[in-house]
Amino acid sequence: MGTVAEFNKITDTEDFFDFFDLEFDERLVNSKRFHIMKKFGEMVDRAKQNNWDSDTKLLEYYKFALITVYKNFENGYSPSAADVWEMFDKPSACGTCSTSSSCSDVEEVSHGVHACTSTTAISF
Repeated sequence: MGTVAEFNKITDTEDFFDFFDLEFDERLVNSKRFHIMKKFGEMVDRAKQNNWDSDTKLLEYYKFALITVYKNFENGYSPSAADVWEMFDKPSACGTCSTSSSCSDVEEVSHGVHACTSTTAISF
């Protein structure tokens, strides 16, 4: 297992599994990638709210979280339609970046058309 800094640089789903040396079904990951990473990202965000004694314990939690989420989908978990489409019920203020409902980086770009000028960062 690597370091927290290495973990934070990962962007691909398969790389998270490789980082923790976990086996996975490529077909399952390909078909449920968005949902797996969404749930995993939620667990990672929750972990950031806690104080961890060491990076090792934090990485162990991340590994546990990935295993838990993956196993749920492997065992047939299927998100409800409400979970899947929730993001479309709460469009962003600018309608471009869809990162939040109160985007503060909205600027008029042309003839009353507004766009988000912030760059989106994906973090899990």
